[in-house]
Amino acid sequence: MFVPAGLHPPHVERLHLDQIAWAGASLFEVGLAHHDAGLDGPVIQAAYRRALRRGNVLDHTLHTVEHASGLRPTVVMTYWEPVDRHGPEHLARLFADAGAAGVMVVDLPEDQAARWQEAAKAAGLHTPRLVPRRGTGSDSDLTRVAAGASGWLYAPASTAPTGYSGPLDLPALADFTERLRAASPLPVVSGVGISTPALAARVAPLVDAVVIGTPIVRALTTDPDQVRALTAAFAQALIPNTATETRA
Repeated sequence: MFVPAGLHPPHVERLHLDQIAWAGASLFEVGLAHHDAGLDGPVIQAAYRRALRRGNVLDHTLHTVEHASGLRPTVVMTYWEPVDRHGPEHLARLFADAGAAGVMVVDLPEDQAARWQEAAKAAGLHTPRLVPRRGTGSDSDLTRVAAGASGWLYAPASTAPTGYSGPLDLPALADFTERLRAASPLPVVSGVGISTPALAARVAPLVDAVVIGTPIVRALTTDPDQVRALTAAFAQALIPNTATETRA
């Protein structure tokens, strides 16, 4: 499950994480709020703005990771700007000490990739890599992008920002997944645009894990009482096809 850190007071957030874990999520992805989340749609951007207004974003995220990692394996999703501002080596160590298994920088600049991957490796963190279908045209591009990744490769199910709720081009996703598997032995995870349990069930056979986010974030924002049932519906749709992470 994808959960933006700092959306609610800490004691409420811990309760939500507990409920999501009990309902069937097998991994948490914790979002570090950012003011310019260009790859995210309006629901997650609004959640980030709410978290930013609460202040102490990094501290809140570290506390969220500490609790989440006691429930399920946990990774952090961030943009490059906070990593650069706090320092890759410093931030990697903070997240590792908080219990994170990895950190995915979704807009990692190519000229900073080696530094980030070295810092994360030194801290004992995996470095999953988001690999968009657009912008990685050749197989050599895929091999180059995947070379420094560890943990998994993230293949968005849609080329739109998170929160997309239209039809998915599943043949294109299947083709892209096969190209990624030819380029790297890492598992392939998919998210973005997987807006319903029915869609999750259709994507699951194509990949090694599915990430669900915007539906959960929307519920956390508007009707938290529905989060447990919604998580359970997605988890049930994926059994026995694949594991559940979360972001979408």
